[in-house]
Amino acid sequence: VHKGHMEQHMRSHTGEKPFQCSKCDKCFAQKVHLDQHLRTHTQEKPFHCSHCEKCFTQKGNLERHERMHTGERPYQCNHCEKAFIQKGDWLVHQRIHSGEKPYACSDCGKCFARKGELVNHQRLHTGERPYQCDHCGKRFSAGKRLARHLKTHIGEESYLCSHCGKSYSTSSNLRKHLKAQLGKGIHQDEG
Repeated sequence: VHKGHMEQHMRSHTGEKPFQCSKCDKCFAQKVHLDQHLRTHTQEKPFHCSHCEKCFTQKGNLERHERMHTGERPYQCNHCEKAFIQKGDWLVHQRIHSGEKPYACSDCGKCFARKGELVNHQRLHTGERPYQCDHCGKRFSAGKRLARHLKTHIGEESYLCSHCGKSYSTSSNLRKHLKAQLGKGIHQDEG
């Protein structure tokens, strides 16, 4: 093992961070990480996308971005057919198969696979509703709830009944419709 690599590795155990930023005093264990950090101060973006005009401060960010253009999905799930552009998305997806839910609510103990799901859930306890509709002012605890609500304003109704052709803006409204149809003797085969 190269001496420099061994020194870097040993810092992971000792917590030593000898490379200090001259702009903000933040410290790093490796010089390469300091160099990457310095670009946040200089706004230098030396990594250019060959498909569009975007530029990036880090090579890894460019590589991830370019996969959007190429469609490359190098992170394949071993349990199903899904593949991912980013390793982080693949890791979170693995929790579907493992059942792992590492994020627990401190108020009620309910567990979640994603940190964002926990944050949204905790807003139910706090009453926080940071997402506001620009059309009517109604507030929501989660962005996806606002997005669903916005469909009611723009008339986008994406939940279609296969029996009669009626469309609804939410899956719950479609389910209510299907239950009513079921009461009329129509068989329910969706939902």
